[in-house]
Amino acid sequence: MNIQILSIALLAGMFIIATLQPINMGALAFACAFLIGSLVMSMKAADIFAGFPSDLFLTLVGITYLFAIAQINGTIDWLVQGAVKLVRGHVAWIPWVMFLVAAIITGFGALGPAAVAILAPVALGFAFQYRLSPVMMGLMVIHGAQAGGFSPISVYGGITNQIVDKAGLPFAPTSLFLSSFLFNLAIAMLVFIVFGGAKVLRIQKAATGPLPDLHPEGVAQAIVGHGGTAAAPISHRVFEEPQKNASLLSSLTLERMMTVIGLTALAIGALVFKFNVGLVAVTVAVALALLSPKTQKAAIDKVSWSTVLLIAGIITYVSVMEKIGTIHYVADGISSLGMPLLVALLLCFTGAIVSAFASSTALLGAIIPLAVPFLLQGHISAIGVVAAIAISTTIVDTSPFSTNGALVVANAQESDREGVLRTLLVYSALIAIIGPIVAWLVFVVPGLV
Repeated sequence: MNIQILSIALLAGMFIIATLQPINMGALAFACAFLIGSLVMSMKAADIFAGFPSDLFLTLVGITYLFAIAQINGTIDWLVQGAVKLVRGHVAWIPWVMFLVAAIITGFGALGPAAVAILAPVALGFAFQYRLSPVMMGLMVIHGAQAGGFSPISVYGGITNQIVDKAGLPFAPTSLFLSSFLFNLAIAMLVFIVFGGAKVLRIQKAATGPLPDLHPEGVAQAIVGHGGTAAAPISHRVFEEPQKNASLLSSLTLERMMTVIGLTALAIGALVFKFNVGLVAVTVAVALALLSPKTQKAAIDKVSWSTVLLIAGIITYVSVMEKIGTIHYVADGISSLGMPLLVALLLCFTGAIVSAFASSTALLGAIIPLAVPFLLQGHISAIGVVAAIAISTTIVDTSPFSTNGALVVANAQESDREGVLRTLLVYSALIAIIGPIVAWLVFVVPGLV
């Protein structure tokens, strides 16, 4: 058994052990990174830790820390109430608002993780308040971010179009963008139906007055005891008579106002000035902690440390796999087959499976060039193959091992977190298998010359 196959076998072993036993997969991954890196390949510790996702680590910690403070001081509940007023109580609209806002943000050039980092905590807050599926709300945000991710001015779109242009292949930036948008929109529709959105929609159609008590016990119990105050049931709190309902402005305390300013600074810093999301989030969180030190301990406790360990461990191990040539070993074997349709399908699968654990941005730059040699032969549509590979590589960003999926898991309620993690694992496995096939059938097969 060569070293590349051994590394793949160890990765499969981690999934099996973590599924059967309550052992953090990230800890297993760090152990395997040491075994295969140091003991088998004689790699230095610095080379192994070079793959540690410090950026993602800080993003996860910073975002969950910041939004824990926002949850504890009541800002999230305040924002939720305001958003409900904007959609005039139509709860079924909320997932689609999240989808469209995420698509607009990435379509104008923001990285997907930046958009998800900003929207996921709010979306998961909606999910809890209105008893919507947290998985559905998280997936709507992620697929919305992917829907806008291939606009001509976006990061993904820029990378893909530049690679294709330099290779001398025909390319169509608008077609690539629309292909990704419509593909993710179709997935979002299925997600909405499968995870209970249709049920909420039927309630809306049947309702003639105020919405029923979707969440009679009020705010998250996690807040109670950490400085939060229990809220009235939704039907009383949001849809009660105007004279009995305090205005949003009157409930905007100094602490909440500073939190809103901080969240706005996070959005502007990440989307306009391209600052690191994690660094900005930690800075804003520290400023808010100084303003209200009593929230500090509770907020730190609410950081999803087990999720951080899991993600950091897996990504570090995948980096070791890249260093020992496993990724290129698999990709080279695929591209040497010489059958255009089969090669295109296998490259779609490779992009989907690897991207579930690694950076989609990096994978786009690695997978698409592998398709160039057979695309130059002209036997198959380059535009269709590039679209299929690009979509396959990014739709699996729902994986809890990717930044987007990890942010959804980390921002779920503690009582829901394990369930959200497992559901995203199953969903991502299915999308990694079914997504490339559908993309291949839709974009590649019709382009066969």
